[in-house]
Amino acid sequence: MFEPAPGPAASPRPAASLALRCGRALLSPWSRLSLLALVLLSAGALVLLYEPQRLLADGWPPFRLSGPAAVVLFAAAYGICTAAFVPRPLLNLAAGALFGSQAGLVSAVAGTVLGAGIAFTLGRLLGQDALRPLLRGRWLKAADHQLSAHGFRSMLAVRLFPGVPFAAANYCAAVSRMGYTPFLLATAVGSVPNTAAYVIAGSRASSPTSPAFLISTGFIVLTGLVAAVVAWRKRHRLSGN
Repeated sequence: MFEPAPGPAASPRPAASLALRCGRALLSPWSRLSLLALVLLSAGALVLLYEPQRLLADGWPPFRLSGPAAVVLFAAAYGICTAAFVPRPLLNLAAGALFGSQAGLVSAVAGTVLGAGIAFTLGRLLGQDALRPLLRGRWLKAADHQLSAHGFRSMLAVRLFPGVPFAAANYCAAVSRMGYTPFLLATAVGSVPNTAAYVIAGSRASSPTSPAFLISTGFIVLTGLVAAVVAWRKRHRLSGN
């Protein structure tokens, strides 16, 4: 009596396919956006907890050194702190107080570009794919077209105008199709005037009656008032529509 030949054994689902699906889920646009939100929330919490701007302003031991190495170190710390939402005016004042107007301006502008580049990279890699499909409103589409088609000119105007939040501009640019080169170049050029005013004020804080301190402080106050007036007019116009 012949026994029937056993049929082909059912092969178990390969583990590679499960790992592939998990990898796709983790790399999906919304998963990356969630990771970006987690990174930003964690950075903000660390800033509130440790207040790194106070370490820089008080002269954290590495910045008590002199020379180019201290300037480079401060610029790197500035960039990281800026990407973590530490207010740039405080960092600019600290740069002026620690290094003077010239070296302080160099370190502050370099840190500004570094921080903007970090935020732009995070937004581009983790947030762009999920957020671009949401650009459906007329104003959002117009802003996206302006940033994408006229990157350098648009970002230069944003940086020169002090009323636009630094972090918001970084992530809006990242969601658009603007390239790295126009973004970083416009950031470097456009952030000089306002940054210089704070750095000079910080370097001359010990002599508040000096012409340099009074001029820089007047520039800061004037640009702040202009930004407030423009923001009020925009809000009034939008509320009237």
